[in-house]
Amino acid sequence: MNRTRRRLVAAAGAAAVGSAGWALWRDRTGSDLQAVKSALAPDPMFPNALRVPGNEALHGIADVGGSFTLVSGPVEHEILRGKPVTMLGYALEYNGKRFINPLLRVETGTNLRVRYWNALDETSIVHWHGLRVDTNNDGHPHYAVAAGETYDYQFTVSNRGGTYWYHPHPHHLAGKQAYLGLAGFFIVEDDDQTALDRALDLKLGVTDIPLLIQDKRFDANGALSYAPGAQEHFHGYCGDTLLVNLTPSPCFDCATRLYRFRLVNGSNARIYRLAFMHGEQPLEFHVIGSDGGLLVRPAAAHELFLSPSERADVVVDLRSASVGDRIVLSSLPFDAMQFSTDAQSPHTEAQSVPPNGAPLEIMLVRVTSQAPYDRSLPDTLSRIDDPIIENASRRLFTLDHLKGMWRINRGSYRMTDTAFSVRRGAREIWEFHNPNPAMPHPVHVHGFQYRVLERNGSPPHVRRLAMEERGIAAPELGWKDSVLLWPGETLKMLIDFTHPFAGDQIYMLQCHNLEHETHGMMVNFRVAA
Repeated sequence: MNRTRRRLVAAAGAAAVGSAGWALWRDRTGSDLQAVKSALAPDPMFPNALRVPGNEALHGIADVGGSFTLVSGPVEHEILRGKPVTMLGYALEYNGKRFINPLLRVETGTNLRVRYWNALDETSIVHWHGLRVDTNNDGHPHYAVAAGETYDYQFTVSNRGGTYWYHPHPHHLAGKQAYLGLAGFFIVEDDDQTALDRALDLKLGVTDIPLLIQDKRFDANGALSYAPGAQEHFHGYCGDTLLVNLTPSPCFDCATRLYRFRLVNGSNARIYRLAFMHGEQPLEFHVIGSDGGLLVRPAAAHELFLSPSERADVVVDLRSASVGDRIVLSSLPFDAMQFSTDAQSPHTEAQSVPPNGAPLEIMLVRVTSQAPYDRSLPDTLSRIDDPIIENASRRLFTLDHLKGMWRINRGSYRMTDTAFSVRRGAREIWEFHNPNPAMPHPVHVHGFQYRVLERNGSPPHVRRLAMEERGIAAPELGWKDSVLLWPGETLKMLIDFTHPFAGDQIYMLQCHNLEHETHGMMVNFRVAA
């Protein structure tokens, strides 16, 4: 499989993204911030229409296959009303349409050849988060390319249908680049997903709504501001403005029927305790999918935790709602149990920023019409085999900190070091321990999905969401690639290292608090052939 890094010359650059080559992309295709247009009076708290994936522009749906070029660079876009600014984005021209941070939609089994062109002024690379690919296609920081260079990906999408995403992964720069705008959805379709669409009459961007939840800070001109100080490097960089699909204070108007919401936490560090609040009461919803696709059957819930990089697909039933009903997607308060001393307080550098665990109102879901609808959620969604733990070897990991640095097994990341090796085809139980005092850490494994086996020592607000005696919550009943480890917890997961790729493979284990990742809370591991 051929992989190249190359310096773009003018002719090559022009060929890569059309005859004009790269220039500052300006979003002039209809996705500028719009006021909610409805028969109901505008809601003063949520005045902006949610940007939903459409035919092009921001998060536009691109049904891709074969070859295409994805470019990272500056784009002009209006995040805050009346303040078009330059941010970072992924640009794509495909089938005559122009996209920014496109929603890439593929079917399982699709072959892709993606030329990534780095039009930033610094090193970068794309990580296909959650996809089962070999080392050369994973977006490891070792393969990051300099400004003006390209990197060629070629892989077959073998994942189950589900909600995945893509973002930058250069060492020391991933947090900054993701915060400034580089992130997009990657939706995989398969027979189970198609069957669910038919059963519930779902259409992506209409009644099947991907929601990229992020918190940001802005300067006086409306531009994104990323300037973490020492304490924010330690705790993670949180924002004071909540965005959904880069929409502040968004409102989504809907009818009296079932809706699927694909929840993606694209924040650098903020954890959300998500609930759909009808007044003071949380609505029951059903979790139907996790990081790695559909669950076996729907799981009823009233709330769920979502840490950076985690996904959860949920179905909300509005059939009994009345026109005018307001449901607010909220993050309920919780104790984040952050490590804090007088010398390292999470509040000293940004007094106005709500801390992790503060109550937040994210998005308004407003019922604006009655709809004839007689569909019901199927009892069975997919098939997932039970995890086989017999003869699985065990491997232990401890997450801790020393002198302001977070570590994995007392080590900090070095790009050329490999922390341990796993035999191809082996099954291992990985046991993670997060001793107090500590912070919650979202644990992400590259290249492989896993099954969560059990949680022990969980804080009360986590224990009460457990679906069974093993202590795991509804989104953890399926396949995962990221999972939140709380202070004082021990968590076990089972990983099967069977794969079809030739030779040794190098992957990463990391914390997906991007400031922790930036400062070395990750390791390389080898899957030996």
